[in-house]
Amino acid sequence: MDHTLDANPQALDFRLLNDFQRDFPLCPAPFAELAARLGVAETVVIRHLEELRRVGKIARVGPVFAPKRIGASTLAAMAVPPEKLEAVAEAVNRFPEVNHNYEREHRFNLWFVVTAGSEGRLQAALGAIEQSAGYPVLRLPLEQEFHIDLGFCLNGGDKKRPAVVAQSFAAPRPLEELERRLVMALQEGLPFFIRPFQVLAARVGCEEIEVLERIRRWCAEGIIKRFGVVVRHHELGFKANAMLVHDIPDGEVERVGNALAQADGVTLCYRRPRVLPDWPYNLFCMIHGQARDEVEARIAALREELGLERYAHETLFSLTRFKQTGARYA
Repeated sequence: MDHTLDANPQALDFRLLNDFQRDFPLCPAPFAELAARLGVAETVVIRHLEELRRVGKIARVGPVFAPKRIGASTLAAMAVPPEKLEAVAEAVNRFPEVNHNYEREHRFNLWFVVTAGSEGRLQAALGAIEQSAGYPVLRLPLEQEFHIDLGFCLNGGDKKRPAVVAQSFAAPRPLEELERRLVMALQEGLPFFIRPFQVLAARVGCEEIEVLERIRRWCAEGIIKRFGVVVRHHELGFKANAMLVHDIPDGEVERVGNALAQADGVTLCYRRPRVLPDWPYNLFCMIHGQARDEVEARIAALREELGLERYAHETLFSLTRFKQTGARYA
């Protein structure tokens, strides 16, 4: 066995964080497979993943479900007086349906994602959040996806991207009971045991092979966008994060969205509805970087390269992270 990585914990951590954000081995003993690829013992891989989760560098090892393929979700925003922002953010955070909640530089200064098992439950949660917070909620559901990944290349390069096909959404099919239980089990990520899928199968009430086959099928169908290490970008140094929004004529959105989706540095790109008169923007993208000036320079270059100077836009940098957890579909 090659003990090079075993003797260099930082190098092993880097490989686990960088190399296995997708294409994670879907087999009965995945950590043993990772260990074989890395040339270390299985117990070493499990111990390092446990420590990376403990210190907050990874959220979990597991699936990233595609939006609107199971359940329902929306981006939402509020305009909150600055002196009340912390209290309102705390009220919003109490809802388990809220999985991300950030302060951003804008009149609409509180931005959060709400996810639920169905459209009805989503709307009920939004109504309850609005009532609890005491401010109107700007609702911005996803209409068209150009690029959603949030895998991060940590060695200075840009991750390889598949050809982009803009995707609109039909209503998701209801989950069968076994599928619902499996989604619930997967929301927490894989347990760090030698046979993690066997542990999940016991929780769900089926055989290990059924769990693996269902996950593989969801990956093939695009219900799971990727399965692997889910990193927490802020803890890995990506602290300058901006949401760039444009008002693009409806007939141009798909062309511009596809171009932005292919651009280096863009981690998310999608179309959402305008909500006039308060919110005139319909094309969103995220740029994550390690320094604000780096992100600002990338945005300026993107707008010039793609001829976007003639379109109204705003840049909303993240300020405070109030909540960041995995989505709760069940």
